[in-house]
Amino acid sequence: MSEARKKIVCFGPGPMFKGGIQNFNTSLALAFERISWVDVEIVSWTQQYPGIIPRQFRDLQSKVDLLKDSKVPVTYLTNYNNPLSWRNTVQYILSRRPDVVVFQWSIALQGLPMGAMARSLRKAGIHVVFDVHFVIQKEHSFIDRILTRRALKQANSFVVHASQTYRELQELFPNKPWQVVSKLDSAENDKVQVVQLFHPVYDLYRPIEGLDIEAEKQKLGLNKHVFLFFGFIRKYKGLDMAIEAFAQVCKQRSDVSFLICGESFWHTLDNKKWSTRVKQFLFGLAKKVVLQKSDDEREYAPLERIKELGIEKQCVVFNRFIGNEELPVFFQVSDAAVLFYRTATPSGIESLSYNFKLPILATRVGHFPETIEDGFNGYLADAENTEDMARIMLRFLDNPIDRNNVVKATENMSWDNFAGAIAGNQNR
Repeated sequence: MSEARKKIVCFGPGPMFKGGIQNFNTSLALAFERISWVDVEIVSWTQQYPGIIPRQFRDLQSKVDLLKDSKVPVTYLTNYNNPLSWRNTVQYILSRRPDVVVFQWSIALQGLPMGAMARSLRKAGIHVVFDVHFVIQKEHSFIDRILTRRALKQANSFVVHASQTYRELQELFPNKPWQVVSKLDSAENDKVQVVQLFHPVYDLYRPIEGLDIEAEKQKLGLNKHVFLFFGFIRKYKGLDMAIEAFAQVCKQRSDVSFLICGESFWHTLDNKKWSTRVKQFLFGLAKKVVLQKSDDEREYAPLERIKELGIEKQCVVFNRFIGNEELPVFFQVSDAAVLFYRTATPSGIESLSYNFKLPILATRVGHFPETIEDGFNGYLADAENTEDMARIMLRFLDNPIDRNNVVKATENMSWDNFAGAIAGNQNR
């Protein structure tokens, strides 16, 4: 019998959106494309969240299309706020006759549409895989568990990036017939397969060859040693603590800079517009109903600490979304990435840093102790302890990490290995 091709649909945000899940979904599709016997396409949201959320989710900055050198098709179809589009999405996917649909799961709020679509696809005989970035959210409400269960119970199989995530899945569904596998079998539907992988090292962004690092540092106003914070500014990422730790470092060293690149998550719309003010009001009411006050991060303003601590000259801040084409420079001029998170799940920023051979300074939370060997490819600090964070920053300055160690630590964390484990075996 001749071997047949396998058709895979990657459901998640396409390249028109910002953020790590978009990067992940796009990278995964590109990796599937490199498998000679796989046909892949992306089916994407047109709007990922309720319309009242006061935030710009589309990438209006980047000029480089992340799919420009590929033949991966993208169909933007699913509007969170329009249940008819959920049905249309299912019909479209069924018309493509896929063997497998891989859903990117990253937030409980999407449980309604994703659960409905996954249920319909599974009933139609499609093998449904949920690629689970985390089960318990960093900012969570009492309805998150309900929405999470609603969606994830529809999966035939799961992909997880850390052992913690698998444990959380087992706690959520204690009676499921779990089976840990190294490679998914889309013909197996009696057991609930789980393949425990990793967050692959991002290869969407290439270092700029021949970049004059010293000239770029001078242009940016950076000192000799550069610590980097990159990505959306969220409370769980602990930028406020990183700034306070860096201020302690500045008391002992004058040759350091903190390069902070990223937009404040909840401040991306024009507050002068009436539509923004309406969204903020409605979203505020919704948050009061479902969130504890301590979990509401809309007033989180860590950048104000820079002036309060008197370290303006040592900090270089780009408080905006960083486009695809300008991203490499910021990583190439840096010596280490700072991830002093309060809570953590496998981090896209960590993987992006590895792409540029950057050591990681992180806290002992979530998966970081699994991926960072203290003293080898990075250093680990106690969570919520700015003195210990300052200690490892100073330790890094005195004992730099060999970048070859970063390469060694991540040599098996490729997208090709990741996609191959999900694709499984060729159809026969």
